[in-house]
Order: sequence, then C-alpha cells, then structure tokens
Amino acid sequence: MSAEDGVDRSPVPDADVCVVGAGPAGALVADRLAGDHEVVVLDAGPRFDPADRLARQERAIRPSDDRPAVWDGGGERDAHENSGERFYPLNHARVKGIGGSTLHWQGMVMRLHEDDFNSGTERGVGPDWPIDYADLRPYYAEAEREIGVAGGSGVDNPYAPPREEPHPMPPFEPSYSDSLFAEACEELGIDMHSVPNARNSEPYDDRSACVGYGTCQPVCPARAKYDATVHIERAEGKGATVIDRAPVQRLDHEADRVTAAVYATPDGEEHRQEAESFVVACGGVETPRLLLLSDSETYPDGLANSSGHVGEFFMDHLFAGAGGVLDEPTRQNHVGFYTSGSDQFYDDADEELAPFKLEFFNYAGPSPVELALTGDDWGDELLDRLRDSYGTHVAVGGLVEQRPRSESYIGLDPDRTDDRGNPVPDIHWSVDDRALRTIERANEIQRAILEELGAEIEWVAGPDATGPAYHHMGTTRMSADPDAGVVDADCRTHDLDNCWIASSSVFPTGGAMNPTLTIAALALRVADDVERRL
Repeated sequence: MSAEDGVDRSPVPDADVCVVGAGPAGALVADRLAGDHEVVVLDAGPRFDPADRLARQERAIRPSDDRPAVWDGGGERDAHENSGERFYPLNHARVKGIGGSTLHWQGMVMRLHEDDFNSGTERGVGPDWPIDYADLRPYYAEAEREIGVAGGSGVDNPYAPPREEPHPMPPFEPSYSDSLFAEACEELGIDMHSVPNARNSEPYDDRSACVGYGTCQPVCPARAKYDATVHIERAEGKGATVIDRAPVQRLDHEADRVTAAVYATPDGEEHRQEAESFVVACGGVETPRLLLLSDSETYPDGLANSSGHVGEFFMDHLFAGAGGVLDEPTRQNHVGFYTSGSDQFYDDADEELAPFKLEFFNYAGPSPVELALTGDDWGDELLDRLRDSYGTHVAVGGLVEQRPRSESYIGLDPDRTDDRGNPVPDIHWSVDDRALRTIERANEIQRAILEELGAEIEWVAGPDATGPAYHHMGTTRMSADPDAGVVDADCRTHDLDNCWIASSSVFPTGGAMNPTLTIAALALRVADDVERRL
C-alpha cells in the first residue's frame, strides 16, 4: 500500500507481460494481451478523474494558465535540458498520466504513404524501413476501428495510400471556411479533401459524437475525441493491472533479456516488477532516456544500445503556415480541429524537397472566449471588440518532414536531475536544410491561396519562425541490420529477446503525417508478436 493515498502499487506476481507507459501504444498492447495473459502496466503519471475534465477545460481557456498546467505537467518531475542549436519546448505538449499524449492531442490520424516506408530508395533521403506499407496495412485498418476514426471512403483523396475499406465513421462535413478555401484552391488547381479524425462524427464505442467544445487541444470534456483511457479501461476489465504514479527508474537485465522493471511509488519506495516479456511504450523522449538510465557492465552505453544508436535520429514534424483576415465573415474557431487538407504535393518529395501536407484551419484567430478573457474592456466596448476581432480570420498550416540526423538526439544531462535523482533528458534538436527549403515551398503555396482568397496576410511561419509539432520520433530506430538501429522489423530489440518497443521512437523516417495512427498500428503488431512468443 502507498502510505500517501491508500492505493496498492505492489508488484504483480507471475506477470506474463509488463508494459511501461499507459499512452496509446501501451494501452493497445495491454488490451490486446489482457484476458489471456497476466498483464501489468506501469505509468509515471497519475490516473486523472474523468469528472475533472470540465475544470481542466476551464483551466485551458483562461489566459492565466499555461498549457502544461491543464494536465498537471511541469516542475522537477518533468525537467529537461536543451543543448542543441534550437530550443525544444518539450513540456508544452506532453502529458504524464494514464492516457498519455492522447489526453491533449488534436486527434488527426493519417496513414503514412507508401514511399514513406522506402524513402531512401524512392526519395534518396534517409533509410528504408525494414517493413513496407503492405505489412502495416491490415494493422492500420484495425487501428482505425479500435480508435474510432471519422474519415472519407478514400475516393475523395486520390493522394492517400490504398485502403481496404471505408473509415469506421463518415467524415466531418467541410466547414464554412473550407468552402471559402475551396473556391480559391479551385482557381489555383489545388485539390482539397477530407481528413481523418480520431473523434466521433456519430456515436461510436459507447462515446458520444463531437459536440463542438472547441478545446480539443488540450482537453475534450465530452470524450468524443479518442484517448487511451478507452483501452486502459478495457484492459482492466479483462484483468490487467494498471499502476499509476509508478515511474520506472531502470530496467534490470541479463545479457539477453530484461528481468524486471524497477519503479518508484509516491511513498518513496522502489519495487521490482518481474515478467516474462516487457514492452516499453514511453514515447520518443522517455523511451531512450529509460534505456540510457539502465546502463550496466554488459551495456555500458545504455540498455539495448550495442549499436550506439539509442537516442539518435530525433525527429519532429516542422510547422509551416500563413494567416490573415478577410473583409467578410469566416465563422472561424467553431471547432478545435480541421476538416479539410491537401496531400497533393506530398509525393513530389525527393532529395531537395521533403514531403509536406497542407491543413486548412478552422481555428484561426482568437475565439470569443479568448477575447472576452483578455483586455480591460466591458459591456458595449467588449461587444464592439468582439465584432471587430472575431470571425474574420483565415489560416493555412502544414507539416514538413525532418530528415533523421545523428546531430539530433536525446541524451542524459550530466548536471541536472529530476525529482527522483535521475539525470533529466537533454534534447539536441537541429533542423536540416531540406526541411527549411520545403517550408519555403509550403509558404509559397499558402500565400498564393490566401492572396487568391483576397486575405490580408498578417503572419507567416517560415523557416525562421518554424516550430515543432511535438511528434517525437526516431530515437530507437527500427532496422534489419542490428548495427544500424535498436529494434528489428517486429519492434523487438536486437539485443534483448524479451523486450519490445512500441512507440514512434522506432520510426526510421517520419514522413509528414501525424504519427499516432502508425503508432497504434505498430502497437497492435507488437502485441501479436509478443503473443506468438509467450
């Protein structure tokens, strides 16, 4: 028992599988294996009460609270350092707790394109994956069903990779501002299409349809947007044990297998969770950090790191965007997600230009709530400001691939420690010239659309103003050659027979599509491989 809150956090005897991390990957693995096997899930953060989501939404919309505060982030527990050429604001968009990153994500779920799996061969940039699109295609379909994805049949997006069936739910209808963009894009010969959302366009999986709160990032009070608590609760219903506030300090091991996950509890004690198999699902930063913290005489440079690549090739998607105002209503900021995009330029990628996609935002400019909670005016003056400042904004965003580079990596800081005395992650983040050129190309198209629309352009997020999408990828790369990466084609570590990694950290390249659906598909594939070997 924990002396602090009365919760039993003792190890589970005779566990078959120990999953480290209760985000989307860990939750799907646990749900898949629970029932037939004794499964225990360890997570560093707390179990959040669903009844508190409205209060968290209120926290999200108040200017006095920054984004990490919505899910109790920050502080000594989440400390990190930056010694790279660019600052990386890690805590702006991560959650430690049951549900992980899906508690605050926007919920866009695209499949990677076929060439993303063969980027070295087809584009001349980066390594090829040891699997291809066909290997993951059935798992993509299953992940869409598990998560609940609203999207088109595939016919409306001729640039998407082939699919075997429609999405589980119909797409969200194009917004009013989408219709304005559509007129401009038609003049320019740019195709628009629906985008797949991990939120309910109709009731699905005992969860309601989206009701339009508009605060998808960082909280959905209605639970219409998928989050990993869905599969954690399902796994617990099958008999899995989920232990919150149990940060894993290290993985004890022999030469070829992990023997226990050593975790701390709020009462200051440490426990050893033994199991037959281990799945590390801590994301692209905490996964390499845990492996580096688990060094030993056998693995002096970190566990599963005989290749020397643990932590290397840290990637993110880069943002390109432009926005402005129109002399007519745009009905912006009614929902917190976008309903139309364009992948038309994605597969033009080569050595010079990276893949990128365009996003037609439904949430440009301030919302009425933001306007009401800022400034000192009241009554008629506030009403006049709302009339003048709300509902005339438009913006086009985009995500750009960053190539994997050894200069970008996650290490351990030699001087700073967290609340448990462990070295904090040190982020070395740099951006390559190919990505910067691609941002310029995306900006050209975005400006052309806004100018055709007749908008007065007020801002451009170009190469000098780009930032991350908070999609952490690449730090435990998948490879066929053990010397070239950390895990094999099944996401099992090359060095350890009973340890898998389920995370975007295994991506050899990142493409320009949001990574969560690929994470989910790989997690289901990992669960199948663990099942076969138990």
